[in-house]
Amino acid sequence: MTALSVNLNKIALLRNSRLSGIPSVTQAAQVALAHGADGITVHPRPDLRHIRPTDVYELAAMLGEVELNIEGNPFEGALGDYPGFLELVRKVRPAQCTLVPDAQDQLTSDHGWDLQRDGTRLKPIIDELKARSIRVSLFMDADSPDLDLAAALGADRVELYTEDYAQAFGTDQQETVFQRYARAAEKAQCLGLGVNAGHDLNLDNLAMMATIPGLAEVSIGHALVADALMMGLGEAVASYKAILVKAGIEA
Repeated sequence: MTALSVNLNKIALLRNSRLSGIPSVTQAAQVALAHGADGITVHPRPDLRHIRPTDVYELAAMLGEVELNIEGNPFEGALGDYPGFLELVRKVRPAQCTLVPDAQDQLTSDHGWDLQRDGTRLKPIIDELKARSIRVSLFMDADSPDLDLAAALGADRVELYTEDYAQAFGTDQQETVFQRYARAAEKAQCLGLGVNAGHDLNLDNLAMMATIPGLAEVSIGHALVADALMMGLGEAVASYKAILVKAGIEA
């Protein structure tokens, strides 16, 4: 069955708008886990717009054996209170590290890696993370020609960037775009890569994505937190998890 990793960035974004410390990122993680989440994802950025290094340290200490997935650009160095992506990961040693090619001025992640260009720089980073027993996932577009390079570089998984799928869902392009993701997942698995998926997945489009055979994990934050505002965080997490459970039973 596909695992659900809940991204807490938007909880932290709301918290950062006041000085009271609420809502608590760690309490949100506890609620998510109590209602079926399999892991927690955070994507700290140098501008500290949402998740802060202190959140990462507190989550790592609290989660124990529960999977922590830290996303980010491995080339981002220290800036103010941000210690640099790799330094943060070295201190925490999460279960999974998802490497994402986002720039500091991006609103959100919006494209996967060009491994023809960046593979040489990524190779020693991937090697170091794996030497620290951290599973490495590379954020990739579904139509990327570089899946074979992801495997050659030593990545354990790829995370398929699903915004194109989300935008096509409910249109006459839905099936065509979905099949692109299904083919990418199949190719990745044939290369020995595990497959994750994330970005703009929601209660409407998740079920179809979850039918992809062997899909290991989905990471969901923005839509889940938006739903939580209407239905409560626990119920929102349980609703997403129920979709994945049903897909696993029907597979």
